[in-house]
Amino acid sequence: MRLLAGVLAGCSFEAVLTGDESLRRRPMERVARPLRAMGATVETTGGHAPIRIRGGALRGISYAPPVPSAQVKGAVLLAGLSAEGETEVVEPAPTRDHTERALAHLGAPVRIEPLRVRLSAFQHPGFAARVPGDVSSAAFLAAAAGVTGGEVEIQGVGLNPSRTRFLDVMMRMGLQIQTEVEGEELGEPVGRLRVVGAGPILPTLVPAEELPLVIDEVPVLVALAAHASGESRFAGAGELRVKESDRLYGLASMVRALGGEAEVQGDDLVIAGGGLDGGTTDPHGDHRMAMAAAIAGLGARGTVEVEGMEAADVSFPGFVETLGALGAELGA
Repeated sequence: MRLLAGVLAGCSFEAVLTGDESLRRRPMERVARPLRAMGATVETTGGHAPIRIRGGALRGISYAPPVPSAQVKGAVLLAGLSAEGETEVVEPAPTRDHTERALAHLGAPVRIEPLRVRLSAFQHPGFAARVPGDVSSAAFLAAAAGVTGGEVEIQGVGLNPSRTRFLDVMMRMGLQIQTEVEGEELGEPVGRLRVVGAGPILPTLVPAEELPLVIDEVPVLVALAAHASGESRFAGAGELRVKESDRLYGLASMVRALGGEAEVQGDDLVIAGGGLDGGTTDPHGDHRMAMAAAIAGLGARGTVEVEGMEAADVSFPGFVETLGALGAELGA
């Protein structure tokens, strides 16, 4: 929705963007503010969707997002494609770089520097590309191998380095991981990912400066951390409060509901480790929370029930069936 808002900001008509209940909880003022500064009329609903956009003539700006966000960066850059003058985004910390990679591949006048991207107006003639497998979805299958001591190979997955930092975290936690780039699509490296869970899961620290690079994978990393041999800490994770649900509180509640120990300390999420006894948890419609609970349950000492498991279909249609095909024991 945020990326599409950037595209619509340069269009000479009015559009309204909305979504399901979880998406309507996401803060939209963080993308509305820079688009207004560029000349678009953007109205949010109490800071959230539905969001009404009346686009038109835009002017380039230099924008420094107060919170690291690849979506906000991407929205400003996409709006900049139809803006007069240069558009610049200066980031407080590195974020995922799909937008600038695609634009550079298409020939846009984009200049990429550490923590800074600049571009000018550009219109490409059209293109065809195959979308790689989502590595954030693959993370759940990788974690399943770690929790169960199994092995999995995932083919045709996107291996963009700005999306794979979670693999470094998983390796710190004791998983054996190999990647092999086999090609490229629209500037994105694509290949295969092989994961072996060959030993005990180790506790880890994800520091605040690393957290933005694994923000979408924190739920599945928590699923691993619940089975680690000691305490894991996810520092500076306050951004989790404004995802499809309050994942900071929700992840701690999920671990406790399944018989583990976890707590929120300010903006830090602390997982005690030691495994899970089993129980019932409700992800409240959050797809990543639902999948994380299912993965955590694969290693529990007792039965785990995840209510509303259909939420996984938001980003991983067929997730439950895929787990079953890989050997997980699942029941309706």
